[in-house]
Amino acid sequence: MPFRISVELVSVSTVCVMTALFSPAAAMVGGAAPAPPNVARHVVLVVGSRGNACSGVAVAPDLVLTAAHCVLPGADYKLVDYDAARRPVLKDVTRIARHPQFSLATMLAHRATADLALMKLAEPLPADMAPAAFGSSLPTEAGGGFIVAGFGVAVRGDGRTAGTLRAARLVATGRPGSLQLRLVDAMARNQRSGLGACTGDSGAPVFEDTDGPLTLVGLVSWSTAPNNAAGCGGLTGVTPLARYRDWITEGARQLGSPLP
Repeated sequence: MPFRISVELVSVSTVCVMTALFSPAAAMVGGAAPAPPNVARHVVLVVGSRGNACSGVAVAPDLVLTAAHCVLPGADYKLVDYDAARRPVLKDVTRIARHPQFSLATMLAHRATADLALMKLAEPLPADMAPAAFGSSLPTEAGGGFIVAGFGVAVRGDGRTAGTLRAARLVATGRPGSLQLRLVDAMARNQRSGLGACTGDSGAPVFEDTDGPLTLVGLVSWSTAPNNAAGCGGLTGVTPLARYRDWITEGARQLGSPLP
């Protein structure tokens, strides 16, 4: 049977960007620093007409990978760019492909699901942006390091602290698996508030933290407060990409944006 994906046409009507953010859309809390240029060149801000905001990662000149729960049906979505005066400019999204096995209920329960979506852009990203390179497989070392970068809030519940791209170095809580990866601040260890994803960071790229070039291994899906309570600064839940590479590759081809 030929491999198929579901593609939805998206309206190009104007998106109203609201300060309040969609709560399940898991920015970096805990004092994370602004992302360095080698990370920032891959990360984008996604906004929806219902007031939600998420992060995403460029995987082709006109294609973005983000979390499926960031681009649910029933709303319009845009990318936010900035002109020379640093004023926000909305970029059109023409089509969205969500992974057919994604379950919102499963994601909200912090269980593994295919929380992935591809966004086809009306025009290529700016020249200072670049597609991220995929890792060949998920690192298997317990305690391995990762870099997470997103546009979310720096203070939970304060939408005014969102919109700045921040990056955090986190470690795996155990041996990474193919279904789900859980990251934590190496100092806080989920026992007290530390670095981690928060509202607006869903869809944020997760890179393997090595001395070599950045390689994309996952996307942020959810977060918790310390000791697995509701909130941020505890665990950061990640959807690993190695399991879904065939879908991403074929989806990009069907959208007319083959991966580099």
